[in-house]
Amino acid sequence: MKKLLSVLLAVLMVFALVGCTNKGGEEGGEEAKTVKIGVAIYQFDDNFMTLYRNDIQAYFDALNAKGGTQYEVVIVDGANDAATQTEQVNTFITQGVDGMIVNLVQTSSDALAKAVEESGIPTVFINREIADYVYGEKTCYVGADARDSGTYQGQIIFDQPNHGDLNGDGVVNYIMIMGDPENSDAQFRTEYSIKYMVENGATVNCLYQETGNWAQAQGQELVATELSKEGDDIEVVFCNNDGMAMGALESIKAAGRKVGEDIYLVGVDAIPEACEAVKNGDMTGTVLNDDLGQATAACESLLKMLAGEVITNKVNYVPYVMVTTENVDQYIK
Repeated sequence: MKKLLSVLLAVLMVFALVGCTNKGGEEGGEEAKTVKIGVAIYQFDDNFMTLYRNDIQAYFDALNAKGGTQYEVVIVDGANDAATQTEQVNTFITQGVDGMIVNLVQTSSDALAKAVEESGIPTVFINREIADYVYGEKTCYVGADARDSGTYQGQIIFDQPNHGDLNGDGVVNYIMIMGDPENSDAQFRTEYSIKYMVENGATVNCLYQETGNWAQAQGQELVATELSKEGDDIEVVFCNNDGMAMGALESIKAAGRKVGEDIYLVGVDAIPEACEAVKNGDMTGTVLNDDLGQATAACESLLKMLAGEVITNKVNYVPYVMVTTENVDQYIK
């Protein structure tokens, strides 16, 4: 009898111990929750978006290092192909990710955005804005107003002592290297750079305008061809981004031209290479497209939606900054 009582007492003690252990786990020792985030980038082979996606990864890595909720981030390359990106985003939806950040390949259509809306997954669209799109309850946009970037490009040139008219004939002869012509950023940068010049009294003449698809190699090839055709008549090279501007710079150097002396060159993004070029006098200027500011705003917006908060500011613009030799040191990373 005594032996039986001893066994029963031992069993009761074990149950009591397990109960205490479970209670402690519930109150202070819960396993960290894992949140799955799908990030779709229009193209990895883009100087600016490389910085941007690295900023996103670093943001969530920092949160993971603090402990608590863990964020599993999967970043995919759309390879600048709309069909590829659609498949990638649909895969995220099928897998049931908790949230998404999407940098659209194609902004001339809202079909993919609508599919994301229908999934009900909190999503932040970034960097490439769909014109006139109305974002739903669980979506929003973080980017920058491309009109400003074009305006700043025009201002950089107009602020030169000769307002861009290097040969003094009263006309600014320029070439324009565009990004994707269907992309609103490319459209606005092309339009507003020249608009600023004209509205401030400059007479301009477009010698050439062509699509470089945001790519450095294409920018280099297009500018080389035009320099061989137009020669010294080209006074300004406008590029919709710094990647193409860096390619243009190689062609300018190969043609024996010197930025600031017989030609001007401007881009957008303020990537490290471009900032160094501005500092060294190899570019007239660029415009800061704040990758870190945008990535932080995008991640913060997604976290708010994941927490059940409704984002009332559906379009969040992070300001551009004009970058010249006067302030470039602030932006060299």
